[in-house]
Order: sequence, then structure tokens, then C-alpha cells
Amino acid sequence: MNTGVKITVFAAALAATFGTAYGVGAAIDPAAGDQEPAAHAKHDRPAPSGHGGHGGHANATPAGLQISEAGYTLDLKTPRVTAGEESELRFAIRDQDGHQVTSFRREHGKELHLILASRDLVTYRHLHPTRAADGTWSTPVDLPAAGTYRVFADFTPDAEGATNLTLGADLASSGAYKAAALPEPATTTTIDGYTVTLNGALSPGKAGELTLSVSRDGRPVTDLEPYLGAYGHLVALRSGDLAYLHVHPHGEPGDGTTKPGPGISFTATAPSAGTYRLFLDFKHNGTVRTAAFTVHTGKTTPAGTTKPATSEEHSDSNHQR
Repeated sequence: MNTGVKITVFAAALAATFGTAYGVGAAIDPAAGDQEPAAHAKHDRPAPSGHGGHGGHANATPAGLQISEAGYTLDLKTPRVTAGEESELRFAIRDQDGHQVTSFRREHGKELHLILASRDLVTYRHLHPTRAADGTWSTPVDLPAAGTYRVFADFTPDAEGATNLTLGADLASSGAYKAAALPEPATTTTIDGYTVTLNGALSPGKAGELTLSVSRDGRPVTDLEPYLGAYGHLVALRSGDLAYLHVHPHGEPGDGTTKPGPGISFTATAPSAGTYRLFLDFKHNGTVRTAAFTVHTGKTTPAGTTKPATSEEHSDSNHQR
């Protein structure tokens, strides 16, 4: 990965309310066929979709709002599951001729990353499904509550001229539904005895520096372990429509300069003013955990000007390594 930042900006076509967020991540076995994480591939690409380039610019139209883009379509074969029951989530990526895509470029050690989030942001999943030979992807899911969820597929087809895409589709979870309240902004949060502190501001229309520092029992954690080729991965979801940013940290393990904690630094640009939920995945003592913060940004900042913001907190999550 370059020492610069790599940002993915996508979005989801969701209209309802948003609420709280996310928390504990337990390590799960790798998806079949996946190998050790590779060095981060470049994700620079022009607006309007996928990994939207460096933190210096926000895309005019966040990606992920679309189920189809650039000739590719997310075919969600499991549009509904039952809350509280384990189900198999199945989907495929189809090309412009309707054929299921079977060849993808490996990025961050995986051919495809799947993000699953509830509208109220109580539930968050970062999954790595298994692909069958015919291009059908599958992964077990157990959603704790009823409601509408958004499925984001982050991938790059292995085709000439193809760029990274993030396509989104809605998933319904049946049962009694009650939205939770979004936690208030704060600069610290705790998860499984770890304290994570957020420094910096997420600003609309302008790149900002964010540093998240991990400590345990009052002592800085200086032996974070690589997870998908990095010491941390940061996802931001915008309240209201689930606009999505996937931000990669500065540096990478083994580059001779990046330390394994306590701080993990990112450069990020919010696509607009609003309220966001930040989710940091980090790995220590063999387990992936997620710390979450609520962040309010100010007014959208025109190019060349500055406008700051604030941050905090955490909730229900699952990880696949």
C-alpha cells in the first residue's frame, strides 16, 4: 500500500432512519481458497463509484447506491432471512451479458469484501464469502434483529480496463422490528477491555487526518497484528442513506516505518455534511475487534477551504478473517 491513503466511497439506497452502531468482532475462519493477505492494491479511480481515490477528494455521487454499474450487477439470490436464525446468504456478480463473473482481482488478500449493515447501524458485519466455480458467492449470516439491511459487495473484476466497484442491495430480516438510538459523539470507546481514542476530524469535501489509538488496562497496545494486510481498517457509514467510505491506513506491516500501534492513522474525506458512524477493525491476541464512534461533520467545505468536525462509540458485529 502507498503511504498515502486509499479511500473507497460508496453509498446505499436506503431511506429510513439510522441509529446506533457496532461493537464486538470475533475472529472466524478464513473463506475457503483465500490465501494470506497481499499488499494493498491501488484503489484510485474517478467519480462516481467504488474506491473513489485519495482522501483529497470526495466524489460528487457516492457509490453503492446502485445495484448495477459499469456493466456489472449485484444479483442477491437471498433477498430475505429470518432474524435470530443462521441463514446462507447467496449472491453473484453478473456482467453486461448476464453471465456470472468467475474471475476477480485479489485486493487486501480477498477477491471480494462483503459489508452488511442494518439501517439503524446496530449491526455491522465485515464478511469474506466463498465463491463457487460457477461464480455464486455464499456466507453464513445470523442477524440478531428484524429490519432492513444493506449488502455492499466491494470487488474488482479481472477484466481489461475494469476498476474497483461497490454495488449495493437491500436485504430484509423478518421479525419484530425496533430501531435503536444512535450513540452520542465521543472521542473514546471501549470494546472487550480495550479503549480506543479518536483524534482528528472527518470533514465534508476536504481531506482530514484521523488517528485511532488502542490501549488496554491503561497501557498503549504496541503489538497490533496485521489484519487483511494492515494494522487497521476503517469504515464510515452516513446516517440516513448508508453512504459508505472504506478508508485504508497510512503504511503497512513490514514496510520499515509503520509501527504496530498504538496509533493507526488515516486520511479521509466525507462526501457531505451529516452524521457518520466510524467502525475500526483491529486485531490483537489473535482476535479481530471493532470499535465504533459517532461523528458529526460541519457544512460541506468548498475546495481550498476548511471545515472541522467531532467524534465517538460501539455495537454488534462479526468478522471473517
